Amino acid sequence: QVQLVESGGGSVQAGGSLRLSCAASGYTYSIYCMAWFRQAPGKEREGVAEIAIGIRRTFYADSVKGRFTISQDAARNTLYLQMNSLKPEDTAMYYCAAGTYCSGNLHLRPYNYWGQGTQVTVSS
Repeated sequence: QVQLVESGGGSVQAGGSLRLSCAASGYTYSIYCMAWFRQAPGKEREGVAEIAIGIRRTFYADSVKGRFTISQDAARNTLYLQMNSLKPEDTAMYYCAAGTYCSGNLHLRPYNYWGQGTQVTVSS
């Protein structure tokens, strides 16, 4: 099993920045890919960014390209999401996810493990 715990969410005005963190523990050696997803009220969960652990290949949703950066600290088993130029439409619960392969297009299917989520609220 792999446990994921997110932190770093909060409230910010449009144009501001936040950095989310996700601490992984347990059988992390089995993980090949990690990602951030988000879900706004009344909407489906959508992929934001994913990273292949080790080779650090990344993939981003079009809506966040150029504003968000996904990164990893392998020594600390921690995943990050740096979010800049935040917009009100970025408001959502953000979830960290881990899986044994990357979809390459932010599909939900590879991700077996999920955190509890951290709320991000962007006001205009």
